Amino acid sequence: MNTQETITLAGGCFWCTEAVFQEVRGVTRLTSGYANGQVRQAPSYEEVCSGTTGCAEVLQLQFDPAQISLRQVLEIFFGTHDPTQLNRQGNDVGTQYRSGVYYGDPAQGELVRSVVQELTAQGVFGAPIVTEIEPLVQFWPAEDYHQRYYSSHPQQGYCAYVISPKVQKLRKTFAQHLRV
Repeated sequence: MNTQETITLAGGCFWCTEAVFQEVRGVTRLTSGYANGQVRQAPSYEEVCSGTTGCAEVLQLQFDPAQISLRQVLEIFFGTHDPTQLNRQGNDVGTQYRSGVYYGDPAQGELVRSVVQELTAQGVFGAPIVTEIEPLVQFWPAEDYHQRYYSSHPQQGYCAYVISPKVQKLRKTFAQHLRV
């Protein structure tokens, strides 16, 4: 029996997070979207960008734990964005760009907290980790044009200058987890 797990990650712009995990072995499904805001219906990208929805830009990913563990997914996540920046990643500023992990299973939440404690104890980032760790309250897929954005627009300015370095870091630091 092949059981899939799902975790929802907010690492700034969802295009960046999606581009990284597209290349990871064992990841079986990726959906960019919006999560954990105070709205009751699916917001638009423009509404999320306004900062009034409370939603984070997220990547919901499904993975096969026989190929990659949640701990390994989290190591890649924390290794490819800055979890010490509150409500921003680089020049992307606002609560929609916060660092967060939203889980469906309490055991996942415990593991995330444990990983953050380990990273903190090891002083990996040299600053406090501000990643929000909460149950997933709601998730809405983003508009179709946001799905697989980097793959469709690799030469676009933001992709070339912001996303490509993250993908290169993945390839260098986490080569053992790449699709062959």
